[in-house]
Amino acid sequence: MAKKKSHQADNLQELESALTRTEQFIEDNQKIITYIVGAILLIVVAYLGFGKFYLQPKQKEASSQMFMAENYFEKDSFNLAINGDGNYLGFLDIIDNYGITKSGNLAKYYTGISYLHLGQYEDAVEYLEDFKTKDMLLAPVKEGALGDAYLELGESDKALTHYQKAVNLSDNEFTTPYYMQKAANLMEANDELENALAMYKKIKKEYPSSTEARNIDKYIARVEIKLNN
Repeated sequence: MAKKKSHQADNLQELESALTRTEQFIEDNQKIITYIVGAILLIVVAYLGFGKFYLQPKQKEASSQMFMAENYFEKDSFNLAINGDGNYLGFLDIIDNYGITKSGNLAKYYTGISYLHLGQYEDAVEYLEDFKTKDMLLAPVKEGALGDAYLELGESDKALTHYQKAVNLSDNEFTTPYYMQKAANLMEANDELENALAMYKKIKKEYPSSTEARNIDKYIARVEIKLNN
């Protein structure tokens, strides 16, 4: 019992000693600590102020300015969407003027897709690669579009990588079987027949209600014939 009390007393003494050293450190470095805390508070206030008083108004302005470019995009007027019409800004202007905003980032996606439609595949890759998103529909579409661009550039390995990324990013009835079929078609073209067959069969099994599943049996049969020859 005496040993236990002695041990507790030693622990209490060590704790008091540690607290004393801490208090002494704070006292000796009070000015430095005050400066550090003040700097942290200043950074936090500056960040919040930047978001509220600069970034939010800038985003609102960018969204308003991008309306006509989006309208041209929806009408497949891709040159006007990218470059503007002289009265309204195009996506490139939005990127230049509002690059740090959400609309500026989204404009990179629109620009990449527009260049893809115009057959300017290297430009498409540049802007699509620069577009950042966590959206569960836009993210796979971005990767699929990169696959299309690389395929047109003759880089089938990169194209397949991006199609597979598009498949893995989101599991849904729309983009997933669509990019699975693109990946399978490319595998088949590259004589990766077993992989292609597995992908076609997966579409049939896991996405039977999808548009791609409607004609999937003919793709399965075609690959099976190739494998048996």
